[in-house]
Amino acid sequence: GFLPLQGHIVRNWKVRWFVLLQDKLLYYKIEGGKKEPSPKGRILLDGCTITCPCLEYENRPLLIKLKTKTNTDYFLECCSREERDSWALDITGAIHAGHPVQVQELHRMKNSFKLLENISLYHIVERMGDSSTGIKLTRNLEQGNRYKETFTGSALVDWLISNSFAVSRFEAVTLASMLMEENFIKPVGARSTEATRYSDLSEQFLDDSTALYMFAESGNKNISSKEELQFNISELSGTIVKQGFLVKQGHKRKNWKVRRFVLRADPAFLHYYDPTKEENRPVGGFSLRGCLVSALEDNGVPAGVKGNVQGNLFKIITKNDIHYYIQASSKTERAQWIEAIKPLT
Repeated sequence: GFLPLQGHIVRNWKVRWFVLLQDKLLYYKIEGGKKEPSPKGRILLDGCTITCPCLEYENRPLLIKLKTKTNTDYFLECCSREERDSWALDITGAIHAGHPVQVQELHRMKNSFKLLENISLYHIVERMGDSSTGIKLTRNLEQGNRYKETFTGSALVDWLISNSFAVSRFEAVTLASMLMEENFIKPVGARSTEATRYSDLSEQFLDDSTALYMFAESGNKNISSKEELQFNISELSGTIVKQGFLVKQGHKRKNWKVRRFVLRADPAFLHYYDPTKEENRPVGGFSLRGCLVSALEDNGVPAGVKGNVQGNLFKIITKNDIHYYIQASSKTERAQWIEAIKPLT
């Protein structure tokens, strides 16, 4: 599947197609909408160590770090917690093929932290920032550092329960951990920052009156433009139905680029992001109301499609008659996206 990878010499991010084998992880370049035949590089898994979650980059909370036995670091980014945990589980299984106990332990950790159903994190953050009913922000002094507009871990847990986002402190801590991992809030100060070094997700957020947190820069508390805030509330407040990497044809240059697509309901929008950029803001998107979505045959290149593409194409036509050509990694994935989009049109 597609994953953004950080370069070793130029520390930028490029999306590559990864293939996991028993002893190595190969990655390929996508050119003109098609995977190149020879791998661009390989990560040898013998003696490799994996860090997941990896919190070394504040704006990229869904990283996996691989350190080879020659001390080369590889950073891979996923588009969701489920995808990250799935990749980490499979890679760990390949690294520890002869140690099934360690693989079973990763299964246990993965299953102990479930995503809550029908939760819109954007809606929660919007409510948290309400001047009258939101979470109360205070100034705090810790070890000589003065922090403005912070809240404690226990205060957030209390607020989530009192606003019916959670029914127990355990559920509230789980939800707060999601907010932190999706980069809506961030730890500040020694107490909360130290907790992020734990490997178990359930221990990273502290239900503690001495652990400080604040809104992260990507949260809507720090959006300066009123128009941008309105854009986030209206289009990005829906519940995430599906997300993943797909290849999209550009409107002007007709070139193919890998984008992270996020499908939301209530309101129904499909947004796409550039995974090579640091800021977590859509580079495009459209309402799904009145759209038509259909699969395109793989025998030959359909009209409107440029380049020697891999296949598994589908098309979305908006009510304004704008045509989007999108390429999935398999027929199964294409069918899943079409099935998810159709009810929202």
